[in-house]
Amino acid sequence: MKSVLFFFLLNSSLLFSQGTDIVVDKIVAQIGDQIILLSDIENIKQQAIQAGTNTLEINDCEILMQLLIDDLLLEQALLDSLDISNEQVDAEMENRLRLLDEKFKGRDKLEAFYGETTNQIKDKFRKQIRNKILSQEMERKLVQGISITPKDVSTFFQSIPKDSIPFINMKLSFQQIVYYPKITKDDKKRAYDILSGVRTAIVDNGKSFETQARINSDDPGSASKGGKVEASAGMMVPQFESTVFQLKVGEVSEIIESPYGYHIIKLIARKGQDYTCLHILKIPEYSPEAIDDASNRMDTCYQLLKENKITWNDAVLRFSNDEGTKQNHGIITNPITGDQTWDMEDLNQLDQQIYVLTEMMEKGDYTKPNLYIDIDERKQGFRIVRLMERYIPHIANLKDDYSLIKRATENDKKQKTIKLWVNSKIQNTYIRIDKDYQDCQLIKEFNINNK
Repeated sequence: MKSVLFFFLLNSSLLFSQGTDIVVDKIVAQIGDQIILLSDIENIKQQAIQAGTNTLEINDCEILMQLLIDDLLLEQALLDSLDISNEQVDAEMENRLRLLDEKFKGRDKLEAFYGETTNQIKDKFRKQIRNKILSQEMERKLVQGISITPKDVSTFFQSIPKDSIPFINMKLSFQQIVYYPKITKDDKKRAYDILSGVRTAIVDNGKSFETQARINSDDPGSASKGGKVEASAGMMVPQFESTVFQLKVGEVSEIIESPYGYHIIKLIARKGQDYTCLHILKIPEYSPEAIDDASNRMDTCYQLLKENKITWNDAVLRFSNDEGTKQNHGIITNPITGDQTWDMEDLNQLDQQIYVLTEMMEKGDYTKPNLYIDIDERKQGFRIVRLMERYIPHIANLKDDYSLIKRATENDKKQKTIKLWVNSKIQNTYIRIDKDYQDCQLIKEFNINNK
């Protein structure tokens, strides 16, 4: 239950599955009124492979056991009358569709793969998603009272065989001071006027929206596709979506403003909450004066730090205007783990600018001000980066890796709680396991016998 695949099963459920034609289907298990098919196992195996899991780490017995646990949790959730809203189901549905859009590189390719419209895909998998959420909510309910003490952490760590203590790769932690130039009214007006001219060329002069998008749009995700956006309600900023749902097919919107800049939108198609549109974004550009001011400001900050005339924490408060880090001493949180530490793989994936600097930095070093582009917010500024800590590769220990070991302790305690609950439920639940799976070690561990 501690394998990579098990982690995938417990935490992802990201993709919709599609049946395979290779395997002759059969019932491999029955629990209460629920049945588990061989195709259910095969679908999860394919999802794991597509997600990058090594085939050697995929274990049919682990998959079957997790499916059995899910069904037990679902049954208990229904008995306890646990309720989830349609909004929860819809939100999870949109999350999965968004991931699938990325995987298939477009809603049209996704629909072609399934041979169904988006709404048909939603209808097909709505029950599956609702049941999965109910199972997860039931699991949460079972473990919500669990707490971990320092003694628990120490005891758990001591119980790990010496040859099984994990090796920790190099970890780094960083702080930053970021200053974004200020957008003036004149900057906004220039962007608005440019987009106004583009709209006139399209609406009054018959120019191609797609061509104008390729030439003029500042949206890196859609410009190369002629401004094409395929989405569902809730995926775009409110200003964008409220406009989309007011347009008629073929109509071009007036200029609207969002946190990203100015937009014009042409509606291509709409089916329920799903829509396809063309879109041109114009982001206000900083004036040369604003850029110079920001650059000079950060040069002043750097000089004060260099001359020890200001502490790092004071410099963050005085010079940074980055809302995400200003109130936390400039500490950059790793969005993948939620920790303040980064491994090199995460750093390379999420912040190439810092990644390039890491080999040249020692603890306490900070960079000169450098141009910084926030890809998510689509804005640029100037940044000073400081290396807080460099954790050398090592065998895990309580002193350096307490937070990591604490999470492992908590997960272990949760797994044991679930296992105890499952064993108690199994005693009073009708279960039959196919003969091909009766020798599975996990099945034996959970005291599952054909009844």
